[in-house]
Amino acid sequence: MKSKFKYQSDVWSLLRQNMSKGQLIGYSIANIVGLSVILIGIMFFSDSRHSETEEDKYFSKDYIVLSKKVDGIGFSPISFSNEDIEKLKKEKWVNKIGYFTTSHFAVNGSVSIGGKGMSSYLFFESVPDDFFDIKPKDWDFNPEKKFVPIILSKDYLALYNFGFAIPQGLPQISEEIISSIPITLRLTGQDMIPEYFDAAIVGFSSRLNTIAVPQSFMDWANDRYYDGEKQNPSRLIVEINKLETSNMNRFLKEENIEIAGDKAESNKISDFLSIVSAVVTTNGIVISLLALFILLLSIFLLLQKSKEKLRNLMLLGYSPKEVGQYYEMTVAVANVVITLISLVITISCRTLWSNHLDDLNLGGASVLPVVITAILYLVVVTVFNIIVIRKHLMKIWMNN
Repeated sequence: MKSKFKYQSDVWSLLRQNMSKGQLIGYSIANIVGLSVILIGIMFFSDSRHSETEEDKYFSKDYIVLSKKVDGIGFSPISFSNEDIEKLKKEKWVNKIGYFTTSHFAVNGSVSIGGKGMSSYLFFESVPDDFFDIKPKDWDFNPEKKFVPIILSKDYLALYNFGFAIPQGLPQISEEIISSIPITLRLTGQDMIPEYFDAAIVGFSSRLNTIAVPQSFMDWANDRYYDGEKQNPSRLIVEINKLETSNMNRFLKEENIEIAGDKAESNKISDFLSIVSAVVTTNGIVISLLALFILLLSIFLLLQKSKEKLRNLMLLGYSPKEVGQYYEMTVAVANVVITLISLVITISCRTLWSNHLDDLNLGGASVLPVVITAILYLVVVTVFNIIVIRKHLMKIWMNN
């Protein structure tokens, strides 16, 4: 056993004489740069698609509200046709579509705040329960109880507190206080005697910019107070897949559809981060391929330079596998070192963008995809190098 080890050591010492340290170092540096860039691109992409907030816990899920653009002045309702909705459903970025149902009856709401009574005409809308960002208790309607629960947009409460209340001499109120204020609704249909219902605000929505009521109430009230033709929805709420939104803005522009709020800008930021990640990763792949080409060229030159020594060793009884073990071991060790250094560089570089992504409520993604990519890269490149070395040695052996 010792004799075999000594012979192997002697063989490796002989082959090491023709090994170019400069070429090996050059390959290692180029590969560290290439692999690091690839891993940095993947890490940045994962962080830019991950959020620690509850609403965005699953990064591929988000909601947008769509409406048709209004041009000029018109009295015909602008709505989505069945053809429009079917076309939307075929888009990859669309997971699920919900319809806004509008009240087709007159609604007047009255309250008493600070000893002052207020009343105003209101509008109601409803959407399927799956699209709400909150789930209040008793979110249902029973005609016999004559009580209507309401979900109000948080923006509406902010408008009251900071734009309406102070100039009118009314108190500013919190969500808890306004939820305890009783509301009286006066519902009027065509040629019908007005009916009165009690109501209360049972929740506040950050997603829906409307005054929402249960779908069960909306269906009941429209059937009771409206006898006209059923109308197509004027607004849609869409659950989207963020990973498929590359063509979303183009599609909406072509179809003359608007996104409510700042979701369009958010998607532009998301697309920009994805493009940056793709560019960085692509550059890393190109650099790594060039580094691999440098290594293959170095191996060919090294084996060609050592051709006579290799041929003599094979004539002495050494197999191509035994002769090639030194080169294979050298390449494997180099690739392991390259992978470890690249992982350290990637994790260190993560600090460069983590604070900026924190400001956008992004970041904190798992490093597992980066580690898996690094391991796969190590295995694939090492196996490929070993196959090339053995194939070339077999060619030398066959020519003996």
